[in-house]
Amino acid sequence: MDPKVKQEAIKEFRINESDTGSADVQVAVLSRRIKHLERHLVQNKKDHHSRRGLLIMVSRRKRLLRYLGNRHDMNHVVDLKKRLSIR
Repeated sequence: MDPKVKQEAIKEFRINESDTGSADVQVAVLSRRIKHLERHLVQNKKDHHSRRGLLIMVSRRKRLLRYLGNRHDMNHVVDLKKRLSIR
């Protein structure tokens, strides 16, 4: 993933100026990495090592979203999912 894309995700989803690692930012960065890897796997169907990495990232994002749901209200999680265009 391009570092510029990562920085854009951090700027878009950070809570304050010095925030780089909140759960919202982590979910946003993971979502960008997942989309990038999905495009790679469409072209490289037999790349099973990358597919495993994709599954690990999806489960990590799922855990972070569950954590956010427990920590904040569900409206926060639903809004975050809408902003990221994920289910």
